[in-house]
Amino acid sequence: MIWTVFLLIFVVFVLGLAGYFIYIWAVKSGQYDDPEGPKYRMLDDEDE
Repeated sequence: MIWTVFLLIFVVFVLGLAGYFIYIWAVKSGQYDDPEGPKYRMLDDEDE
């Protein structure tokens, strides 16, 4: 019974660390640099 609690705490800790590192990777790779750009780029007419 008690080992199940420790296992669940470990699993939650590992998943939390994985989410944190994925977020840090996304920020460093520039995923959040321009969140407004794509919606305006979609409206640009390139056939001018």
